[in-house]
Amino acid sequence: MIEAIITGILAGFIAAKLTGGEGKGCWIDLFLGLIGGVVGNWLLGLLGIHWEPSWFSNIGTAVIGAVVVLWLWNKLNK
Repeated sequence: MIEAIITGILAGFIAAKLTGGEGKGCWIDLFLGLIGGVVGNWLLGLLGIHWEPSWFSNIGTAVIGAVVVLWLWNKLNK
């Protein structure tokens, strides 16, 4: 549970930085990272990419998904 929270916060923060912003705050980064993990798993599954389970692969998957979520959010809000 604690690992998922830390992973979510870190992934949300990294995704926000990668998309040209800054961290959105602890709760938003956590939500973004958790949603990003779900989206990332789904997207990588569609592409047939399966990583060996580890904390680093969880972060990578969540960051990829969170970047996609942020990109879609920015496109829809323009």
